[in-house]
Amino acid sequence: MKISEEARKPEKQQKFKVDMSLFWIFLKVNLLTTAGPTSVGLLYKETVGTILTESQFVEAVGFSNLVPGSEAIKLAMFIGYASGGVPGLLAALLGAIIPPTVIMLTVASILVRFQGQNWMAHFIKGMSPAVGVLLALVAWQLFRATGQKSIKWRTVLLVVLSFFALVIFKLQPQYVLITAGVLGLFLFR
Repeated sequence: MKISEEARKPEKQQKFKVDMSLFWIFLKVNLLTTAGPTSVGLLYKETVGTILTESQFVEAVGFSNLVPGSEAIKLAMFIGYASGGVPGLLAALLGAIIPPTVIMLTVASILVRFQGQNWMAHFIKGMSPAVGVLLALVAWQLFRATGQKSIKWRTVLLVVLSFFALVIFKLQPQYVLITAGVLGLFLFR
């Protein structure tokens, strides 16, 4: 039985709607946030419950941290592909690339003009604590997204081991994530 072109229109319209939604979400997230890791919080609000579940989002963030590159680009590719295949990947990627490209060209031209002035150094020093708070909030949201009602000893163990690995032993984050995942296979079964 052959499906007519008329019968396929709603399916194509639905796929186009998902692709446009992905484009708009990543365009908005990359316009409203200034750094890859800090965009995770807004991306969480925009995608969880609409195109992803919490566990899918945590998976996307976890896997995107395993490979090098821009956080926003990796998340766009992972979420775009998971939600809409190759067209979804391309839509999300385009939405993620346009804002930082235009903004960086503008900011670079301004920074070159005002480079070395005292007010610029003070501005950057003033932003640093706010960025730290944003990163802590994103970490808390990701931790809560695991669905745990209380903190278990195994979770605390992984937090402590990860902290030591990152801060004391200065291991690369991707190795710590992979090791924590492998340990999770044994600790949480």
